[in-house]
Amino acid sequence: MNAAPADQIRLLDVQALDVRLQQLAHKRRSLPEHAEIESLNKDLAQLRDLLVAAQTEESDCSREQIKAEQDVDQVRQRASRDQQRLDSGAVTSPKDLENLQREITSLAKRQGDLEDVVLEVMERRESAQERVAELTERTSSVQSKIDDATARRGAAFESLGGEAATVTKERAVIAASVPADLLKLYDKLREQQGGVGAARLYQRRCEGCRLELNITEVNDVKAASPDTVLRCENCRRILVRTSESGL
Repeated sequence: MNAAPADQIRLLDVQALDVRLQQLAHKRRSLPEHAEIESLNKDLAQLRDLLVAAQTEESDCSREQIKAEQDVDQVRQRASRDQQRLDSGAVTSPKDLENLQREITSLAKRQGDLEDVVLEVMERRESAQERVAELTERTSSVQSKIDDATARRGAAFESLGGEAATVTKERAVIAASVPADLLKLYDKLREQQGGVGAARLYQRRCEGCRLELNITEVNDVKAASPDTVLRCENCRRILVRTSESGL
């Protein structure tokens, strides 16, 4: 394949822009905010699980407290009715009086036991409420950090995207001036060779594979016409000659 030396030089400009596009894409993928957001999202998911568990516990305690208070109220009402019967003098039988007094005593003990249950449940509920408040605050804090990191990542995306768009336009302009067959070969090699399809020959060294040409290869390059599109014998990339090739 033949191409004017100027066209081959422009191919190096296209290559430099493609390298820049690769760098921008890598930078976009490697933004520190990615790992930061991923880590924070894991923390947030864990906190939300803990928050749901604490809210469930608080809700269970609430129902348990209501039930315990209802039990206390029922015992209190029954004891009040029994006390009213006792005080009214309607019960005259010694045996019935003894049974009534025994029941009032039993109800008083039962009421005391149930009130202890209420206090114990209230303490557990208060602890659960404090846990809910703490986890809610921590969840909100982590979410704020995620929002901040997401905003920073978005700004970085916008900046990188703007630069990439500019480079892409510049690349299109320069690539349009390169012969189609040469550009097609370059694109094919670039895909095969990890993003580098053309390399400069600098001081007898291929900048694609970083290997120095041997004397035979140097002589072949010297003998080639300036229009000849050369290929590196080692990496097979397009080898572009410049004034700094050391020939």
